[in-house]
Amino acid sequence: MPDLFRTIRFRLTLWFTGIFSISAAVAFVLFYYLAVQTLQDQIDEELMDKAAQFSSVIRQSGMRGAGNLAVIESKAAGEKMIFFRLLYPTGEVFASSHMSYWKDIQVDHELLHQLIEKKSPVFDTRMMDNVHKARILYTFVAHNAILQTGVTMESQSRFLGAFKRVFMVAMGFIVGFSALSGWFLVQKALSRVDTITRTAKSITGSSLQKRVPVTGSKDELDDLASTFNQMLDRIQSLVSGIREMGDNMAHDLKSPVTRIRGAAELTLLQGETLEEFHSMAAGTIEESDRLLDMINTMLVISRTRAGEGDFHFEPMDLTQMIQEACDLFAPVAEDKDIAFFCHGPGRFEVMADVTMLQRAFSNLLDNAIKYTDPGGQITVQMIKKNDSIVAIQVTDTGPGIALQFHERIFDRFFRAESSRTSPGSGLGLSFARAIVREHKGDIHVQSNPGKGACFTLTLPYCNFQVI
Repeated sequence: MPDLFRTIRFRLTLWFTGIFSISAAVAFVLFYYLAVQTLQDQIDEELMDKAAQFSSVIRQSGMRGAGNLAVIESKAAGEKMIFFRLLYPTGEVFASSHMSYWKDIQVDHELLHQLIEKKSPVFDTRMMDNVHKARILYTFVAHNAILQTGVTMESQSRFLGAFKRVFMVAMGFIVGFSALSGWFLVQKALSRVDTITRTAKSITGSSLQKRVPVTGSKDELDDLASTFNQMLDRIQSLVSGIREMGDNMAHDLKSPVTRIRGAAELTLLQGETLEEFHSMAAGTIEESDRLLDMINTMLVISRTRAGEGDFHFEPMDLTQMIQEACDLFAPVAEDKDIAFFCHGPGRFEVMADVTMLQRAFSNLLDNAIKYTDPGGQITVQMIKKNDSIVAIQVTDTGPGIALQFHERIFDRFFRAESSRTSPGSGLGLSFARAIVREHKGDIHVQSNPGKGACFTLTLPYCNFQVI
C-alpha cells in the first residue's frame, strides 16, 4: 500500500482543506476588521456628540456650566465609563469630572499641539491599566477651551474577545468539515481512476479484452477512459498482428531452412561427385538469398511503419519511372502470352526515394503478371486525380480477390487462398503500401472473384506537364 502522505488523495484533500480554511480565515479577519472599525466609529461619533453638548453649554452658561456638565455627565454614565477634562490651549486643566479611575490618562501635549495646528478633532487610543483600552478625544469647544474626553472600550473588547473565541471554534469546525468533505469529494472523483488502474492491472498477454466502463458524462475522466480503451484496442491489434506475423514467419522461414538442410543432408549421405556438392552449394546460396531478402524486406517494412526508414527524397519524373518499369516487365508478360499496355497523360514530378518507389511499383507489376493467366491482359494507366494527386492504376484479368481480403492482403505474410499455389512470401503488397505511405500516398484494391483486380497507387505531385 502506498504511503498515505504521498498519495494524490492526501495531497488534493490537503489543498482543498488549506484553500477552504484560508478563505474562511480571510473572511473572518475582514469581518473582524470591519467590526473593529464600526465599533470605533460609533465611539468616535458618541464622543463628538458629547463635545457638541459642551460647546452648546459653554455658549449658554460659560465655563462654569461646562464644568458642572462634566460632573453630571460622568455620574450619569458612570465614572468608570467616561471622563471629561476642560483645558486651556496651554494644557492647564480648569475643570474635570471625577478622575480617580482615569489617573493614568494624562494630557498629551503633543496631541494638543496637533489639535491647535490642524484645528480639527484628534482621536487617540490608550491603555489604562495594561488590560483595558480607552478612546480619547481632543477638540475645541470654545475658542480658548479644549475638551479632553474619553470612554472605556471594555464592552467592545469583550465583544471582540467573544468574536475571537467563536472564530477559533468555527475555524476548528471548518478545518474538520473541509477535510472530511474534501476527502469524500476526492474519493468520489478518483474512484474511476481506481477502476482504470484495476483494469490495467488485470490485463495480461492472454487477456486483452477487458475495457474501462465509460459513463457517457463526457468529462475529463470519461475522456481518459475512452483514450485508455482506444490504447487497449491498438495494443490488442498490435499483439494479434505480432502473433500472426510470428506464426507466418515460422511457417515461411521453416520451408527454405528445411529445404537447405534436406539438400545438405542428402548430398552428404549420397553425394559422390563434385558436381553434386556444387549443386547443393548453389541451392543453399539461392535459398539463403531468399531468406535474406525476406528478412531485409521485413526490416524495411517494420522501420518504415515505425517512422525510422532510411529514405532519401529528391525530385523525380514519375512518368519516366513507370515507363521504365513497364519496359522491364513487358518481356516477362510477353513470354507468358499476356497483353501488356502502359498509358501516361503527361510528365509528373514527385518528391521520392527513387529506389524504394521503384521496388514498390515493381511488386505491383510482378503480382499482376504472376496471377494473370496466359491470354490475359494487364493495363498500367496514370490518371491526374486533381491538382495535387496522381493515381497509377495496375489492372489485371487474374482470379480476383474476395471482398473480405481487400485489406488483409496488405498484411505481412498474408496470402489469400487463390495465391497459395504461387511462389512468394506474402510480403510484396505489405512492403509496397509501407513505402507508398511513407511518400504521403496510399494503395487500395478493387476486385471481385473471377473478374481480375485493379490496384490504385496514389501519390502527391509537385509539377505536371502535358506531353
